[in-house]
Amino acid sequence: MGKAMRTRSGLARLFAFCFGALALLTGNVAAQDYPNKPIKFIVCFAAGGPNDIVARLLSQYLSEQLNQQFIVENRPGAGGNIGMASALASPPDGYTVVFVGPNNFINPSIYPNLPFDFIRDSAPVAGTMKMTNILVVHPDFPHKTLRDYIAHAKANPGKINFGSGGVGTSPHMSGELLKSMTGIDIVHVPYRGTAPALNDLLGNQVNSVFDNLPGPINHVKAGRLRALGVADTKRVTQLPDVPTIAETVPGYEANVVYGIAMPKGTPPDVLAKFNAAVTTILKNPKLQTRIDELGAAPMPMSPAEFSKLVVDQTDKWAKVIKTAGIKIQQ
Repeated sequence: MGKAMRTRSGLARLFAFCFGALALLTGNVAAQDYPNKPIKFIVCFAAGGPNDIVARLLSQYLSEQLNQQFIVENRPGAGGNIGMASALASPPDGYTVVFVGPNNFINPSIYPNLPFDFIRDSAPVAGTMKMTNILVVHPDFPHKTLRDYIAHAKANPGKINFGSGGVGTSPHMSGELLKSMTGIDIVHVPYRGTAPALNDLLGNQVNSVFDNLPGPINHVKAGRLRALGVADTKRVTQLPDVPTIAETVPGYEANVVYGIAMPKGTPPDVLAKFNAAVTTILKNPKLQTRIDELGAAPMPMSPAEFSKLVVDQTDKWAKVIKTAGIKIQQ
């Protein structure tokens, strides 16, 4: 009896070893063959927006690099949560990738009942690019510098307002971060997108607007708007005369970072191959020129580096959101 049990136990161990080796071999073969069919690239916002523009630009170069077609699918709704839920529920085989943006770092703290946990349920693949936000005012706004803006806000609580593209967007968070770091009381005016916010600012109907750099940059260059500061840690090449907000508020940073993820469980070899493709295309001078035209900079990262960035950004905005008491009812 004992000998038979030992024999069965030994066979079980041998079977487990062989099964594991076969699975590993199959995964390696799959990665070597990857990709052998079109790749679906899910964008969690509507066509024509910044996420969509960047995703389609990357898809063009990734298609050439991986010699496979990329199909961009826009699945907007609920601040990007509908598309992300769909992406993370897809088979973890490398044929569904999803665009990652600031909403994925912000939403966990403002949506109380998300059907997924982005950090737990995703496999970070790569960082792609970084762009900064910018604080702009109308040329007739009487306060010429950020220091004056802050001083006036402290002396007149609730008298200055700032527009953004909506509650929970990165421009909104930029304003909340400024409030929390300076103690000022400025009133948030949410719009359905940054374009109407900028239109109201051009018409002098709102005091100031936080936006992604590409939105107001041409207005700033033309003198139709005045920039008080960019949210990067250093001045940007596109507007070298505009100071950083950190020059007045040390430690301030509110950049927009973009990346790519796949569903959790995607084979590591597939993640590595896709990451290598992203890293390669970000060195392409033509793509670098297009990224610069968007007011951004390449941000290549390994999966581990991008994973850390996701965690750090999520923690950062969770603290700001808690201080501001922001919640969105689902």
